[in-house]
Amino acid sequence: MSYGSTALIVVDVQVDFCEGGALAVAGGNEVAERIAWTLEHARGAYTEIVFTKDWHKPLPDDNGGHFSDTPDFVDSWPVHCVRNSLGSAFHPAIEWARDIYTMPIFYKGQGRPDYSGFQGVNNGQTLDEFLQERGIDEVHVVGIAGDYCVRQTALDAKAKGYKTYIFPSMVASVGGPEATEAVQEELARGLTPTR
Repeated sequence: MSYGSTALIVVDVQVDFCEGGALAVAGGNEVAERIAWTLEHARGAYTEIVFTKDWHKPLPDDNGGHFSDTPDFVDSWPVHCVRNSLGSAFHPAIEWARDIYTMPIFYKGQGRPDYSGFQGVNNGQTLDEFLQERGIDEVHVVGIAGDYCVRQTALDAKAKGYKTYIFPSMVASVGGPEATEAVQEELARGLTPTR
């Protein structure tokens, strides 16, 4: 099965966002395993596979108010995914693919509170520039967290004109499956991002 000019965007499947991490999302470990299976068995179905990483500056930088000792868990959060830390690493289920590093990683949140993968850069190139350069017209968005970074990435993709889908079985949301379903409905309505 081939998806034509389609990219798989794997959003923030990092240690800190999975069970045992600093900002764990229930189901993160299971989602990582499912995505890893897809990377192994369905890699050829995609024109491109790209990854995003939360990649924050260490304290005392508050990353534009993103880090807080008294987080509201909406716009401010406990310290997480500090660049080059264990928590910023990909989940071990993803790390097995040593050639993962030949697939581009778009780093976001470098000193600011980014949510969308389209805010990330890889060697100065944005995700949108990368996808357009390769003639991508459809994206499948998976990862963590469904109601934050997956949501923003998917909504931005749709706003930029990509045919956009999220796959609930490969998404873990802070609000659980109901939150993932709500994001799907929002995407179907074509609403624009609010963050």
